[in-house]
Amino acid sequence: MPKMVLLAEYLSINGTVLNTYTKKAELTAEVEDKDVTNYASNGWKEVLGGLKSAELSCEFLQDFAASQLDATMWPLLGTVVTFEVRADQAAVSTNNPKYTGSILIKGWSPISGSVGDEATVSQSFPTSGAVTRATA
Repeated sequence: MPKMVLLAEYLSINGTVLNTYTKKAELTAEVEDKDVTNYASNGWKEVLGGLKSAELSCEFLQDFAASQLDATMWPLLGTVVTFEVRADQAAVSTNNPKYTGSILIKGWSPISGSVGDEATVSQSFPTSGAVTRATA
């Protein structure tokens, strides 16, 4: 059975590679289940897939210096921008597919934490439109 340890994920938001700040990038996708049960279902629930949606959840190490993370993300608040995520920073291949699409920067939490904590930002961004998977 193949195994993998994530050591060098790749994350780009709005064309800016954010690997230096990224501690976690997680892309999840799902489809709504629509109940189409009727009397011919013989007492069993029947479902069909409805609308698809996805979300990109990230955890970043914060950096307030000029042209760094906060200066990059803050102006994007409220806009729809592109993203690309893959398991490794190596070239895209059948063993390292890329997932791309657009996300809504619907929130940004620039300051979070308690005394002695590392300065991190945890944020989730809903996708807008299709998410694609490519191996080339």
